[in-house]
Amino acid sequence: MEKSNWFFENVLDTLDEPLTGRLMAFLLDAPIGDGGQWDMFKSLVRKYGVVPKEAMPETACSRNTSDMDRYLTRYLRGAAKRLRETHAAGENAESLREMKKAMMEDVYHLMVTCLGEPPASFSVRLRDKDEKLVLSGVYTPQGFFDEAVGMELDDYVSLISAPTADKPFGHTYTVSRLGNVVEDGGVRYLNLEPIELKHAAIAQLRDNLPVWFGCDVAQSYLRDEGIMDTDALDVDGLFGFPVEGALDKAGRLDYGESVMTHAMVLEGVDLDADGEPTLWKVENSWGKDRGKEGYLLMSDDWFTENLYQIVVDRKFLPEKLIEEYEAEPIMLEPWDPMGSLAD
Repeated sequence: MEKSNWFFENVLDTLDEPLTGRLMAFLLDAPIGDGGQWDMFKSLVRKYGVVPKEAMPETACSRNTSDMDRYLTRYLRGAAKRLRETHAAGENAESLREMKKAMMEDVYHLMVTCLGEPPASFSVRLRDKDEKLVLSGVYTPQGFFDEAVGMELDDYVSLISAPTADKPFGHTYTVSRLGNVVEDGGVRYLNLEPIELKHAAIAQLRDNLPVWFGCDVAQSYLRDEGIMDTDALDVDGLFGFPVEGALDKAGRLDYGESVMTHAMVLEGVDLDADGEPTLWKVENSWGKDRGKEGYLLMSDDWFTENLYQIVVDRKFLPEKLIEEYEAEPIMLEPWDPMGSLAD
């Protein structure tokens, strides 16, 4: 719903852009994909809170969103057409805003039809692993998050590692027109060398906290075996010339070979005698029949080549990096590969 609202705001902001231009083509391509960035998740939780699964059970459309996404995307494109045509006919901004309000009511109705009505409050009885009652009562989604999770959302920052010429390391970036909750604004990343992401991840793992990360899961990944390793397949040896080796990491980003396609969680790491990582334990969300009971092994070289983003508590970063993160961000184009949505 928030992505739909974000899309409408972008449409209203680009009413005079040519429909055949790159910006409009980008905005209309995939208005409400399922994926998202950390900042977008944070904005949703801050605004709405969270609920236990039993308070809003799964539906056919939440298990498989393809039909819902397709119909909602079609509606949004049709709504964008109506807004642009109404503007071209000379209607004022106030009239367009009233149209947008009615359109958002349609979006809400569509999503409630597919997913059900979000609960304003719900009863909870939660027990720990020893069956001790730890939480009981009636909660709102925001109150439940505060008491059951208690996570300080703003303490967590997003680090990327993109070695392209347009993104020097040590600077903060944002992506034009990427976001969901309008009043919260967009995303923010600090771009660093891979080793700095690794050290921050290790520090958080040492504190018994997992690490969210975004990567290109399509690269050198044996899905059934649960192995992510640049040496997993010798494709270049098979063909006798560079295929996988035709592009380095920067080249893959610049020439459309790689973007963030999926998000997972780092759960552990093996370190050598010098304290440097050699192997990472990953928890995925694709079920227990993939890898070993849903867990994967990632080589450190795979981390270097195909992992693009992590989210860590700022307490694990040196003060210098915090200052760089909080600096005025450099704006990237909407279609920049760091604007892809890892889900």
